[in-house]
Amino acid sequence: MTQLTTPGITAATRTRARNGRRRANAGDLLVVLSWTSVAVAISLYLAYGGAADFTSLSGIVSGIGIIGGLIGTDLILVMLVLAARLPFIDRTVGQDRAIAVHRSLGKPALYFLLAHGVLLTLGYGISAGLDPVAETISLFSTVADMPLAYLGLGLLIMVVVTSLVAVRRRFAYEAWHLIHLLSYAAVLVAVPHQLSAGGVLADGSWQRAYWIVLFVVAFGAIAWFRFAVPAIRTARHGLRVTGIEPVAPGVSSIHLSGRDLDRLQVAGGQYAIWRFWSRGTWWHAHPISFSAMPTGTSARITVRELGRGTGRLGRIRAGTFVSIEGPYGVFTDAARTSPYLAVIAAGIGITPARTLLEQSTLRHGEATVLLRGTDNDQRYLWNEVFALAARDGSSVYTMLGHRPRGASTWLSQEAAGRGVTIESVFPRIAESDLFICGPQPWADLVIRDALAAGISRRQIHVEKFES
Repeated sequence: MTQLTTPGITAATRTRARNGRRRANAGDLLVVLSWTSVAVAISLYLAYGGAADFTSLSGIVSGIGIIGGLIGTDLILVMLVLAARLPFIDRTVGQDRAIAVHRSLGKPALYFLLAHGVLLTLGYGISAGLDPVAETISLFSTVADMPLAYLGLGLLIMVVVTSLVAVRRRFAYEAWHLIHLLSYAAVLVAVPHQLSAGGVLADGSWQRAYWIVLFVVAFGAIAWFRFAVPAIRTARHGLRVTGIEPVAPGVSSIHLSGRDLDRLQVAGGQYAIWRFWSRGTWWHAHPISFSAMPTGTSARITVRELGRGTGRLGRIRAGTFVSIEGPYGVFTDAARTSPYLAVIAAGIGITPARTLLEQSTLRHGEATVLLRGTDNDQRYLWNEVFALAARDGSSVYTMLGHRPRGASTWLSQEAAGRGVTIESVFPRIAESDLFICGPQPWADLVIRDALAAGISRRQIHVEKFES
């Protein structure tokens, strides 16, 4: 076995570590830019007359309300940028992480905007000697754009409430997604009152210019990267279904043809968002990993039937037109920072693992792979992984069977009984990048054991799938 002390491996490891530091620095920069945008918004308000508001009770209440509105609006715009699928953000933190942060900002943004409305109403009421109800009626009748502001707040409340896990489960994905698109409308209908009500964003002020730039950046990113780029890419590559290949019960590979597919620049482990334009499937976009690296004219994805949407894909007809968004994801060889590679794939999670192994340049013995399934029917694409492992001199282990009842483990009952551990499968786990693909609860247990074995979180890369 080639030792990792060779110059080639050392150079590769140093390059990976350097690239890892760059990505970490870029991620830190994103955080700094986000909070800087909030700080600048508050500073401009205070510098251009806002500080003078804090000289009376009504001014203090109103001023805090204005600051709450500035913070809430800024957070909403940050959320839009995170959801815009910017290539820089995808390469730095990945879309999964970006969307996780996007979701985490929803409730704080709503709370700030609710505080904005309540405190401004109270502050204006104190100044005018009116109770909150009377002041609300007064605002509706005297400020032309105020009804739109309340409408925007109502739409935002609807979006945030339907995004709560317990509530979201009651909706079909398509219904929830349609409601979620109202966040764009919520922001847009609130813009007029920001520009016309009061003097905070008065015409000709630096604050007004700053906020116009923020709105243009956020909505420009959405328009370009969520709509224009996918439309251009779809037209350019002309993807169509060429055939369906059964893999296992409920699992099929969809073969696609197109033009210049190598120019998609797919990295092994990435996914795209696919829409199949046929009756019964056109209304649903599917995030699905590539299960083989594209050539110039062909691509392949492998799908498990998990619901109404994916259930129809195994019966789709040849010739069906396909639109594509992506590729996306940082579950790639470029994310590595360590000399060894460890891969654990469960169920349909094998698809990104397979392309990761296909594209990675590996030394003999550098990679170790564990394939996990509950039964023989879940041996999806295993033979292809065996062939790739033989090509690169990688070690492959398989594990079939259900987990033991009542036990908190990712192992099968048989493996747990034999005392198998993550260290016994991956002896160099602390010196490895660990790529995990599988159902979230199962993946969380793998992560727990990996951390206990001495690996750091930056060495763990996860794609969470249904099994």
